[in-house]
Amino acid sequence: MSSEPDDSFGVTFLVRHAWLSLRSAVAVALVEHGLSVQQYGALLVLTHHPGRTVAELGRVVGTARQSANELVTGLEKADLVERRPNPNDRRTQQLFLTKAGVDRLAVAAPAVLAVEAEIEASLADADRTTARDWLAHMVRNAGR
Repeated sequence: MSSEPDDSFGVTFLVRHAWLSLRSAVAVALVEHGLSVQQYGALLVLTHHPGRTVAELGRVVGTARQSANELVTGLEKADLVERRPNPNDRRTQQLFLTKAGVDRLAVAAPAVLAVEAEIEASLADADRTTARDWLAHMVRNAGR
């Protein structure tokens, strides 16, 4: 009997299994850049959405607010992100990458993309596009 999941496992399990497998491979690539997968994800989110609050970042990276705050504190200590007052809400702070954060992400991203490319290498271009479109669709519609 194979230990590999098949269609009978359901979409949720298959996506989770794929994520855990990808996460492990990406984690190995990120070690040399001094980043965890979660830290890399936070930097990536803040690149595309600067000014997010800790709570917003936590929702996007899939962690509780307290864990997100610990994540941000670690990134702050490494001088990769900075907190600034939120002009729209005095109770919260906005998060921004520092120059060091931008630089670290710029160096680490090619390593992550190389892992993804290696994993996707056996897929035809059309299948790769379909898979990515499907994943984006699931992200958009799962929260409804």
